Amino acid sequence: MALSREFVKQVYTFFTPPVALMGAGAVEQVGEEAKKLGATKVLLVTDPGMSKIGVAARIIELIEKAGVEVVLFDGAQPNPTYGNVSEGVKAYKDNNCDGLISLGGGSSHDTCKGVGIVISQDGDLSDYIFPAVLTKPFPPYISINTTAGTASEMTRYAVITDESIHVKKVFGDANMLPNVAINDPLMHRGMPAGLTAATGMDALTHAIEGLLTELTTPVTDACGFEAVRLIAKWLRKAVANGQDMAAREAMAYAEYLAGLCFGNAGLGCVHSMAHQPGSMLNLPHGVCNAIALPVVCEYNLMARLERFGEIAIAMGEDISGLSPKAAALKAIEAIRTLSADIGIPSGYAAIGIKESDIQKLAENAYNDFCTFFNPRDITVDILIDLYKKAM
Repeated sequence: MALSREFVKQVYTFFTPPVALMGAGAVEQVGEEAKKLGATKVLLVTDPGMSKIGVAARIIELIEKAGVEVVLFDGAQPNPTYGNVSEGVKAYKDNNCDGLISLGGGSSHDTCKGVGIVISQDGDLSDYIFPAVLTKPFPPYISINTTAGTASEMTRYAVITDESIHVKKVFGDANMLPNVAINDPLMHRGMPAGLTAATGMDALTHAIEGLLTELTTPVTDACGFEAVRLIAKWLRKAVANGQDMAAREAMAYAEYLAGLCFGNAGLGCVHSMAHQPGSMLNLPHGVCNAIALPVVCEYNLMARLERFGEIAIAMGEDISGLSPKAAALKAIEAIRTLSADIGIPSGYAAIGIKESDIQKLAENAYNDFCTFFNPRDITVDILIDLYKKAM
């Protein structure tokens, strides 16, 4: 990898949006928040589904009620691309916008952040791949989250696919943090069970990987363990009944806490592996994470044995009287049980990945930025083996 291990030994920082609005009805404040930030005409970045079901129209009404104009860009795609970002940039510039609002899940937020990079900086999007820094601030930016998984609405990161080489690129800088992040559980009620399951496992992966890196601090640990506890308790209920508002609210907090954890402590090889099927084959990120999670955890077990025992406790497992290894294995067993209970496919073969894809997937995963933070050393051959085990 391009960075040395010295990179992770520097002074710790903790990145978080300046304002987070949470709880039922929080989204009602979006217009006034945009006005307070000084925006007069915002580009609303969302996906076609949000327009189709009328959510985008409702948000536009709330924003315009506060006297702020809105330009709708509903072209955000799953696994957003450089081209997708370029379309958003054109919409922003053609309409002389002066602010950004993202509405949806990770794809909408990442697309919006990509737009923000291009319109605020000099040069091209590709000039700012992490760890490149942004030298200028974003325009006013508000994010409205509709899923409980990616945490892209509150982190300083975005993942955007370079479609010319079918590889996901990571962008990250404090200037990419939204001024206001809105997590209203009422906005999550429309998520179908499959999406609730996938995004929930994405959040669990964020928390667990964030608890295993060399950048962990007591603050990221507090966020990560509480996220794991909430997900283990409430995800099944959210999948079983999407109108269960106690479960929706708990999952909204869980994904935010998981975002605070990994957004400051980093990720690992689960994400390195999951990014590749998303960019090469356009497969859902949360499902790709969920399938790889127990496999990579087994590989990383020897590097953070006691920490896995702590994760088992957070997942509600009784480890009394068990050896450190037996306790650690309880965590992996709990992950597999949760995935099975909520209908996550059992392996990559079930979602269309072929044995012939593995070599390229492994090579790309090795060069993925998240690999750098994995607690145990990785090679391409090891990644090939991990992909095979996840099939």
